[in-house]
Amino acid sequence: MSNFSYIANADASYIDELYKAYQQNPESVDFGWRKFFEGYDFSVKYTSENGHTTPSSNGTAKEAPAVSTADIDRELQVRNLIQAYRSRAHLLSKTNPVRPRKDRNARLDLKDFGLSEADLDIVFQAGDAIGIGPSSLRDIITALNKIYTQTIGFEYMYIRDPEVLDWFRDKIEKEFIDFNPPLEYKTRILKKLNEAVVFENFLHTKFLGQKRFSLEGGETTIPALDAIIDKASELGVEEVMIGMAHRGRLNVLANTLGKTYEQIFSEFEGTAVPDLTMGDGDVKYHMGYSSEVTTASGKKVNLKLAPNPSHLEAVNPVVEGFVRAKIDSMYKNDYDKILPILIHGDAALAGQGIVYEVTQMSQLEGYKTGGTIHFVINNQVGFTTDFEDARSSIYSTDVAKIIDAPVLHVNGDDPEAVVYAVQVATEYRQRYHADIFVDMVCYRRHGHNESDEPKFTQPQLYNLISKHPNPREIYNKVLINRGEVDAQLAENMDKEFRDLLQDRLNLGKQKPLPYNYQVLEKEWQVLRRSKPEDFEKSPDTSISQEVVEKVGKALSTIPEGFKPLKQIEKLLKERQEMFFNTKTLNWAAGELLAYGSLLLENKIVRLGGQDVQRGTFSHRHAVLHDAETNQGYNSLNYIDENQEKMRIYNSLLSEYGALGFEFGYAMANPNALAIWEAQFGDFANGAQVMIDQFITPSESKWQRMNGVVMLLPHGYEGQGPEHSNARPERFLQLAAEYNIFVTNITFPANFFHVLRRQLALPFRKPLVNMSPKSMLRHPLAVSPISEFTSGSFREVIGDAYAEPKEVKKVILCSGKFYYDLFDEQQKNNRKDVAVVRLEQLHPFPHPQLEAELSKYNNPKVYWAQEEPSNMGYWAYILRALRRKNILQDYIARKASSSPATGYLKIHNKEQRELVEKAFAI
Repeated sequence: MSNFSYIANADASYIDELYKAYQQNPESVDFGWRKFFEGYDFSVKYTSENGHTTPSSNGTAKEAPAVSTADIDRELQVRNLIQAYRSRAHLLSKTNPVRPRKDRNARLDLKDFGLSEADLDIVFQAGDAIGIGPSSLRDIITALNKIYTQTIGFEYMYIRDPEVLDWFRDKIEKEFIDFNPPLEYKTRILKKLNEAVVFENFLHTKFLGQKRFSLEGGETTIPALDAIIDKASELGVEEVMIGMAHRGRLNVLANTLGKTYEQIFSEFEGTAVPDLTMGDGDVKYHMGYSSEVTTASGKKVNLKLAPNPSHLEAVNPVVEGFVRAKIDSMYKNDYDKILPILIHGDAALAGQGIVYEVTQMSQLEGYKTGGTIHFVINNQVGFTTDFEDARSSIYSTDVAKIIDAPVLHVNGDDPEAVVYAVQVATEYRQRYHADIFVDMVCYRRHGHNESDEPKFTQPQLYNLISKHPNPREIYNKVLINRGEVDAQLAENMDKEFRDLLQDRLNLGKQKPLPYNYQVLEKEWQVLRRSKPEDFEKSPDTSISQEVVEKVGKALSTIPEGFKPLKQIEKLLKERQEMFFNTKTLNWAAGELLAYGSLLLENKIVRLGGQDVQRGTFSHRHAVLHDAETNQGYNSLNYIDENQEKMRIYNSLLSEYGALGFEFGYAMANPNALAIWEAQFGDFANGAQVMIDQFITPSESKWQRMNGVVMLLPHGYEGQGPEHSNARPERFLQLAAEYNIFVTNITFPANFFHVLRRQLALPFRKPLVNMSPKSMLRHPLAVSPISEFTSGSFREVIGDAYAEPKEVKKVILCSGKFYYDLFDEQQKNNRKDVAVVRLEQLHPFPHPQLEAELSKYNNPKVYWAQEEPSNMGYWAYILRALRRKNILQDYIARKASSSPATGYLKIHNKEQRELVEKAFAI
């Protein structure tokens, strides 16, 4: 509803009384009414009784006519009209380059506001609102159309922060109407368009029919990115991180990041020789790249394009996590220094839920990156689906409204308008550190790929596209039509264009851009690729007694005046007792000791997930809360003056986005322990794309190491199918070539060592741990402090109870099921049965297991698990040991389509039968 409708509908006699009161004493009426009456008086001084401006012959105004409610009503309706243009004129803007816009019922006709053509020459004070002063209605409408219905459609009136709203409105109404870039900048726009078109022509000529996911139809993306980077550098940005899908990626690599045609050509030819020691590689339009460019204004900017698979929008949280890691470590919390740009397709933006997750992250304390520029290459089709079948919303960008992010819809055939839109977007981001969307409406010259026939589903649209000139040809013509200077420019640029195309067709040599490695990149270079022998023994990850005591003191101390809950008072006493009296730590204490020890080594520790500060099972309590003020206190931030700070954030209720963010964080910084904890292990189901496409294959596909950690609560405790199984079999199916660590750890010291091992190894690997639930408080799941001050991670743990000479059977197991088996072994004094734990499943610890089994004289070996036989570890164990010829059989629940029973009695019966079978078989 219009901001002024409440006035227009007000009682006329009431308005008249207000006006009389204002005439006697302006201060006696409300501020809003006072400003309105001031404007009305000013306007009416210069308006004759018939509505025309007629100042008197001596230069003074004629006496103002008596106020009438009809005059007031008309003035208010004009203001309503202005507000309506601001709110809805984007529905009429000329943003579509190839077909008429769908009628969205914008309702901006005079009759919609009780106005008529008879009012067109009346002067209205409302002209002040758009910066043109008191003006005729005709001139006001002309100005509004020039601002709001040309090649940019502005959506911003839903912004609820008055300061932001005013800034954005002023930017549009006071600048856009006069925007005319200098000739020098027009030259640059045309140059970038030339480069974009040359590139596509080159590939189309050389590699006819090959998939390249061309940018044709959306070439204005290249001058747009150039303008963002240039403007951002002027405003203090030193690094830009870009995430995008495959359409237009090769063009961006060549013309934004400066990758040479020769490099891209060799990838098309298949002559690029991969380093097979580093993996299998990926297709050319999935690869990442880094460069350092000099902008038009002479500033140096580091550019990065994130590697990503074809899974639409999946790269978004990775980019944000990468940027946040740089902000935390390199840029000392200065959001101005690094800018994330996400380039979207319109159908993917509207259709993929990850977009919503990442948008909701944008202003959260644990996830904000100072605002993202979202640039939409709006092809108007997704694969071959028309937009009317692809979304219910009017625009693909309507997700922006959930965070009050402005949207600029712009015609891709008007490069100057696109440049203006992205410059405003860049200023907005740098000023308000918030997200903004630029929706460049364009088209796709070919089908989904170059061999696809789009006319199968879009015959009408593609008949129009086939006759439509490219953006460079259109802009060239515009410059020529403007006059002699622009015409000469166009002619010169046209010659350069043809020379450039011929040079590329002749495969003229390009020099790669020089590149200076950043601090974090140099830290990555210190690391090396892993070798098979690296997994035969874990490195020493012990800490000193002094560190134990420092961390213990911090964990058991609260500041003066802090009032904890009674349960926390008890917890603090327990911590004091564990660290300084019994010197035996439970799971939470061992975990927090790992984090504290790394912080003292000035390593970054970041833990994100749902309720991770207290822990899903109320075990961690890394952040305590004052019972009266709710103020948080992070004990691990007060170990030592010179330590790093603990970064632990309760995440939004997201798995896909939250895990992707931590992966991106770990991708940027090799010396950061980035951890994502699922509330329950099976919640990782919602992040499967991130696991399958990024975490497990990134080293093989993109030669990118990553040390991200996933903590997935796992174990059968009668909590039903959704809260029992973290699906270890899925991770083990994805495990090969030493790509990930998969562990299921049974005591705190080993968990401590595996966390520290992540940063102690001379390489980085993701760690997936099936983490405990009942073991968090199991009386036997404790470790003496001596196991923290010595040793390393133990991949296999042998049986300390059975007599080696008596052992006839060895039960191999992993995780919490060990304690059920151990209890049975102790209860029945079964010294003839050894229970051996595999704490690490992948890389499979062959030497460590063989060393343990060698203690026994040719025993029968069984695998035991509590998961159904078609789940868990059994299939993997069978593959790992198939050539060893040592396995007799396995013990597991029956094969099942559901991970677990939902009935506690049935669970208990099944669990008991498993344990009995393990010892009886």
